[in-house]
Amino acid sequence: MPKKKNGYLMYKGRPLVRNGNILYYGSMADKYVIMMQILETKKVNDLDVATKVLVQLQYTDTDLRSRDRIVKTSEKPGLYAAMDIASIWLERALEKR
Repeated sequence: MPKKKNGYLMYKGRPLVRNGNILYYGSMADKYVIMMQILETKKVNDLDVATKVLVQLQYTDTDLRSRDRIVKTSEKPGLYAAMDIASIWLERALEKR
C-alpha cells in the first residue's frame, strides 16, 4: 500500500508523482526515473481505470534531448502491470550504479 512521506505518495520506498495522465516513479536526484503515461481508460462504477499504459525508463539528465533520455519502453494493459515492471526496471537500473 502506498504511503505519504514529505507530501509525496511513496511506493516501495520511492516517490510516485502524478500530473494529469502522466505518473513519475522515482527521484529526480537519481540517475534514472520511470515515466508512465496513461493512454486509454475505461469507466468502472464512475471511476476511470487505466487500460493501456506506456512505461519508460529514462535518464534524469536534463542536458540530453528527451528522445535520448529513453532507455527502455513498454506498453502494459493496466496500471498494476505498469507499476510492476516499473519497480523492477528502476531497481535494476539503480543497482548498476
